[in-house]
Amino acid sequence: VQLQASGGGLVQAGESLKLSCAASGRTDSLGTAAWFRQAPGKAREFVAAIRWSDGSTYYSDSVKGRFTISRGNSQNTVYLQMNSLEPEDTAVYYCGTRNSPVIHYVARSYKFGGQGTLVTVSS
Repeated sequence: VQLQASGGGLVQAGESLKLSCAASGRTDSLGTAAWFRQAPGKAREFVAAIRWSDGSTYYSDSVKGRFTISRGNSQNTVYLQMNSLEPEDTAVYYCGTRNSPVIHYVARSYKFGGQGTLVTVSS
């Protein structure tokens, strides 16, 4: 599966952005899709995940209630709706997948593609 994230940009605190991740290739083998982010000088951290089979969603505590992960109708696109953005959300956002439906919260469990998309939130 090849992945390409897009939709990042520069916004002010309190505003919203919607990220997209287009998957191509053998998407029928997808078990889980997830968004991670990496701020300068920090490790890649879990943001949100969705189980492909039933649409169950999981979030980090820092984004719960503000971000929403979802699948597109074609089921080869994953979205991340980000509301009430904060300067602390500034990072490069990556989408990743794994074949297993078991949710993992560490980056090494996922395959990532592309260069990610930069989100910058100004105060």
